[in-house]
Amino acid sequence: MKKINYFNWPFQPEALFKGSLLTLLFMILGMVLIGALTRLTGSGLSIVEWKPIIGILPPLTVQDWVNEFAKYQQSPEFQKLNYGMTLGEFQSIFWLEYIHRLWGRLIGIVLLIPTFLMFFKRQHRELWLLLALLWLLGLAQGIMGWLMVKSGLLHDPYVSPYRLAAHLLLALVIFGVTLWMILSLNYERLQLERKGFSQKAFRSLTILSYIALFFVLLTAMLGALVAGLKAGLLYNTFPLMGGNLVPHEFFSQSPWWKDLLENPVSVQFLHRFFAILTAAICGGIWIYQRNLAIPISLSHALAGVGILALLQLSFGIFTLLLHVPIGLAILHQGFAFILFGSLLYTIFLLWSVKNSSKDILIT
Repeated sequence: MKKINYFNWPFQPEALFKGSLLTLLFMILGMVLIGALTRLTGSGLSIVEWKPIIGILPPLTVQDWVNEFAKYQQSPEFQKLNYGMTLGEFQSIFWLEYIHRLWGRLIGIVLLIPTFLMFFKRQHRELWLLLALLWLLGLAQGIMGWLMVKSGLLHDPYVSPYRLAAHLLLALVIFGVTLWMILSLNYERLQLERKGFSQKAFRSLTILSYIALFFVLLTAMLGALVAGLKAGLLYNTFPLMGGNLVPHEFFSQSPWWKDLLENPVSVQFLHRFFAILTAAICGGIWIYQRNLAIPISLSHALAGVGILALLQLSFGIFTLLLHVPIGLAILHQGFAFILFGSLLYTIFLLWSVKNSSKDILIT
């Protein structure tokens, strides 16, 4: 009897593996944008239960909607902020949060594709550790998302800024791991041409790129705290805050570490400061590399980092000056991931030089 191969798909597993990861990357970016829209429209606390499996179905009948609305009416957000909300108004915020959660489930389904291909079609088993890490990070992100929502369902109708920051940083890590897998799959095509440049230049560019990456992550974390504390609605001027470069409320609370993390004015000031510093570092790398004899693809990558950093700083400034319009605020959050990804791409190119072309480095 002829053996039936249940996993003999009528398309190339290699193309499907790469395509699924690329789809996953764009879906993660889409999740970031949907999450920003959900937060900015005040929709994130509309679903007061976490049902990973049965929660995939929305309310289907009028009675289902009445029951869901009754649960929301017991929440601090309804009782303290939205006590005059009608069922129709509730449905509008419910659907945004529902789409946000559904999109997360769809990401998990897409991640099943490379997982099955790796196990049953032996595709790129060298990436098994990164794939396993993606599953663990995805699980952690789902739990953190619920813990974040739960923090706004207890007493005050506001989510914990710390949990919001952790939620964003986890998203950046998931985005970064996915991007690194995609770049690894295209290693041969992205391999730098064998053109020598000095060990000193290679080392300095590597160090500077990691420093820039650190400050991008730090600035993003502070941006999440700004969002959680609604600090973007204070001091909508630039570059001064209340007529001063350093606002008088800075370091006005004790202990000092709590002031830096929980004082809305201090957090906004720090976010401004590190955003400018990050843009300066990225722009400085762009200028520095122009005098080095380095591969053209690496030069273009570093130039891209500098340009993207300046654009991100501009988006942030206009978001502040215009009192946080939803569209621009979403663009600002999403662009942080683009900047992060461009730096990760640059680091990948430098890493590929070190691991595959050691002979091109000259003293």
